[in-house]
Amino acid sequence: MRSTPSRRATATGALIAAAAMLAVGVQSGAATAAPDTFRAAPKAQAAGPANPGALPADLTPAQRTALIRAADAGKAETARELGLGAQEKLVVRDVVQDRDGTTHTRYERTYAGLPVLGGDLVVAETRAGKTESVSKASRAVLKNVDVTADVAPAGAEKQALTAARAEGSKAAKATNAPRKVVWLAQGKPVLAYETVVGGLQHDGTPNELHVVTDATTGAKLYEWQGVQEGTGNTQYSGQVTLGTSGSGSSYTLTDTGRGGHKTYNLNRGTSGTGTLFTGPDDVWGDGTPGNAETAGADAHYGAALTWDYYKNVHGRTGIRGDGVGAYSRVHYGNNYVNAFWQDSCFCMTYGDGSGNSKPLTSIDVAAHEMTHGVTAATAKLVYSGESGGLNEATSDIFAAAVEFYANNAQDKGDYLVGEKIDIRGDGSPLRYMDKPSKDGASKDAWYSGIGNIDVHYSSGPANHWFYLLSEGSGAKTVNGVNYDSPTSDGLPVTGIGRDKAALIWFKALTTKFNSTTNYAAARTGTVAAATELYGANSAEVKAVENAWAGINVGARPGGGDPGGKVFENTARVNIPDNGAAVTSAVNVTGITGNAPSALKVDVDIVHTYRGDLVVDLVAPDGSVYNLKPYSSSDSADNVKATYTVNASSEVANGSWKLRVQDKAAQDTGYINGFKLTFP
Repeated sequence: MRSTPSRRATATGALIAAAAMLAVGVQSGAATAAPDTFRAAPKAQAAGPANPGALPADLTPAQRTALIRAADAGKAETARELGLGAQEKLVVRDVVQDRDGTTHTRYERTYAGLPVLGGDLVVAETRAGKTESVSKASRAVLKNVDVTADVAPAGAEKQALTAARAEGSKAAKATNAPRKVVWLAQGKPVLAYETVVGGLQHDGTPNELHVVTDATTGAKLYEWQGVQEGTGNTQYSGQVTLGTSGSGSSYTLTDTGRGGHKTYNLNRGTSGTGTLFTGPDDVWGDGTPGNAETAGADAHYGAALTWDYYKNVHGRTGIRGDGVGAYSRVHYGNNYVNAFWQDSCFCMTYGDGSGNSKPLTSIDVAAHEMTHGVTAATAKLVYSGESGGLNEATSDIFAAAVEFYANNAQDKGDYLVGEKIDIRGDGSPLRYMDKPSKDGASKDAWYSGIGNIDVHYSSGPANHWFYLLSEGSGAKTVNGVNYDSPTSDGLPVTGIGRDKAALIWFKALTTKFNSTTNYAAARTGTVAAATELYGANSAEVKAVENAWAGINVGARPGGGDPGGKVFENTARVNIPDNGAAVTSAVNVTGITGNAPSALKVDVDIVHTYRGDLVVDLVAPDGSVYNLKPYSSSDSADNVKATYTVNASSEVANGSWKLRVQDKAAQDTGYINGFKLTFP
């Protein structure tokens, strides 16, 4: 059994990391007497796909409930069709449906009655009930798990408390007793304990640290954070209309037209629900932070915009799709520079920022946080490693989409994250989607170790992908903001528009992604979503692939630069488990002189737990260029990437080899192909 180092999650699922870790929440504005008069934003007019039947259906909560009941009634038969073992059971978690009747049912699994973490899967069925595809978080076979623990629950709790103390928690015991689970997220199934510890983190953010402990050896397998940081006279959006309830001389910030969403005042507290905002005149705030209602108005407004965006653009009624509103809490703590989402309370919480003068309640912060809830209800991307970066990016992507959708003159749509709240005090945003590295920490492109950094920074490549797909590369101005987006391969990307890009990401999130999706799998999922929406040979699919290549995930369709010369070997080469190195070779001919200083090496390797692999490019004279080192903590599957090698000292013509060696036991795979592109 591999002893896997802990993959530590970031402190919160927030908008910002490091000095101030912000997760996003909701905003509000001033209310009118009747909630049905709310006109926060026009319905988005996205360009229609070639196949409108692949768009999500606008399900009512009752229709969604009926689909869930039908799936639940047939789950035993579905398990048999999938070939699950006698001890495996399916548990329906969510159902979405396309307009053409294709139904995507998301299941969790149990084994011998125990929850299986990383066992989630999505089954897509046609209107006629034929299974079209199955997407699994783990391809490992779930069998032969001894469900008798050798480690006592107390040992797991002690380990979890130690991990939580490192985050600042002073909790003396776990929030819930350690529960036995089967851990499947990193390959071979393992009996484990999942322990959750509460308290507060170093910066005052609530703590919900999940720690997974091997029930046989006592080793820590994984940990992640469950808190994901993420007429009204508002501070950031001007005077707006709010959905409220009441009449005469008594009104509350209760949006009956949006699932009963409520906004509460914590009044500097850090626990409880707080006090529901109530007023005599249905006018909320005065636009300044000194008035307690102002932050409530911003938060309430942002929640309404986010609800409307998901409902009107993607047909999703509420965060969970069940028509139920979340709730918001403002004025958390004192000088608290953060905001966060919690599934446990189904709520957003906002601090007032430095000096209690910059509440973290802008539109994009609100949409970011609420989107953490959407992700939790759909793909449930684990908040650590590459899936954690994609989780954060999803919130940034839809934060931008909601901000553009809002069409608010005081807070125009842009590809900047948190630009209104000025966390750093220098007028700069938290993150830049056109070139993420401008914030000093985020990454512009994928690389093999990206899953080992803070999720707020590993989100950079996916944010960059969304910008490239929406607007394209190079210099341009949108809504008065100047952007200049590069690509990792130096080749241009032509955008297809933000509306199409958001439709593709949402469809992939809700029907293709699962809890362990990494960057390579996100590419596969978005290509599949674009194919369903626009057709296999469409410009949209090509643009999706080009945008991924622009952040170093996969190759350009057709081999990259049309002017380049491509040498490729697609023969399958099996990689021995923990054995000798194997090679795949291409014979380069017809090139004058030496190889280029930017030789493109496209690698396609299918292999579970890719961290086991060392991948090298070997030049004709035997010189070795390491492309990917061994990493015991990189548990994701497959190596599908484009590497750039300075091979200018090598003679171009001759036999070039991709050399791959598996350095650890239990996971296997093969070289699916590789190619060299000479400009």
